[in-house]
Amino acid sequence: MANGKRDTSANYVVTDPQARGPEAVARSLENQVAYCRDNGAPITASVCEALRSLLDTDRGGIVMERVRKWAGPALADALPLRVAGGLHALHLSGAEPELRPIYEGHEPTDTQDRIAAALEKHEAFLLPWLDGPPQTNEAGRSWAFAAAMLWLADEGLPNRFELIEIGSSAGINLMMRRYRFDLGGVTAGPEGASMQLTPEWRGNPPPNGSFEIVGARGCDVAPVDLTDPDQALRLRAYIWPEFTTRFARMDAAIEAAETMPPDITRSGAGDFLTDVLAEDQEDGVTRIVMHSVVWQYIPAHERDRINTLMETSGAAATDEAPLAWVSLEANRDTHRHELSVRYWPGGEEWTKLGTAHPHGEWVEWGL
Repeated sequence: MANGKRDTSANYVVTDPQARGPEAVARSLENQVAYCRDNGAPITASVCEALRSLLDTDRGGIVMERVRKWAGPALADALPLRVAGGLHALHLSGAEPELRPIYEGHEPTDTQDRIAAALEKHEAFLLPWLDGPPQTNEAGRSWAFAAAMLWLADEGLPNRFELIEIGSSAGINLMMRRYRFDLGGVTAGPEGASMQLTPEWRGNPPPNGSFEIVGARGCDVAPVDLTDPDQALRLRAYIWPEFTTRFARMDAAIEAAETMPPDITRSGAGDFLTDVLAEDQEDGVTRIVMHSVVWQYIPAHERDRINTLMETSGAAATDEAPLAWVSLEANRDTHRHELSVRYWPGGEEWTKLGTAHPHGEWVEWGL
């Protein structure tokens, strides 16, 4: 199951991501179990299944008490991943050896008791993990931006690109000019790159061409410094333990950040885009606003503001200085991540280019 193949027995129920209350908390954990199984992560599924079982007990101490009484929308807040991330960090730190059989995939019969004991014993360590959304910056998703640039160039837009990313987290995608991609046989990026990305490709390859990244900057409300060991541990903790290649990619990203840190502004997306989109744009360069697995964490009023900004800026775009919007986000109805693109002038409507595993293990190109 750790090979990224879909588990058709997983039972994911579409629900309102803004729902609140005990039933919403339970459903968020149940859906996370199904989501993990569906994406080849049985270890993380077993952790979330244990947390779901603990809801109906008095075990788990203060941590589970906060989970049971969660005031916000549990699904939109990614509550299961907050707790699971903290437990994984506890394991990675070596502070709780009783978790080792779980994270090594031995499937102990007392998983629920081991999780409950860890929650009770390490409350001071785990409680802060409930205070903020997950940071799931993942280099494997940058395939989408590379494929989108190839497609945009094939559509006739300048193949020199300025990348503007919202929700950049640690800026791993902002460093993609130093990554090598093999997208269904179509290659891009420096051959000797330490970051080699070769997702399993299903369907036709993207257009064969080239692109040049002339600039890359982004924003985040709480940017992560990859060169800080404590912050790097936080990102590692949100990596599902089943996917060992993701840890190798994280090591490569940390190495890249140490030599040339990404350009990230501490800011909300709306304020950042207001400033950036007002700047003069060089002729012969396509400006891309891009994001991956972040839209769900942006408040509705902020999303509306971003939509308005993009429509207004798109109306002013020219053939010499076009604007594109590239989105890799989860479709809550299909339970799949979709790569969609629109651009101005000429391609104002969204075009879905493909669907993919949430961490880039495989891609289904739709064109």
